[in-house]
Amino acid sequence: MKLFMVHVGFYDQSIGEGIYETHLNYFIAALNAKDAKTKTQNLDEFKAKSMHIDGIKEINNVEGYEVILKETDTALEGEILSYDEAKEL
Repeated sequence: MKLFMVHVGFYDQSIGEGIYETHLNYFIAALNAKDAKTKTQNLDEFKAKSMHIDGIKEINNVEGYEVILKETDTALEGEILSYDEAKEL
């Protein structure tokens, strides 16, 4: 498995009529870019907001560190810091 960042866009109708496009990045574990595309298109949020894919990037390394995905039975969430907590670092 490889790690892909899938950059998606959509028009958010909740902010009214307009030409403003919102963007999100999904991190997807997939065999290849085509598999990442398919997995992204199958996400409930992707379908519900009529999103489209603007780009897909394979992530092999980050700042000199190799990215290695290892399958696990446990779904651990990473630490999330609030705005105030991050500001205090």
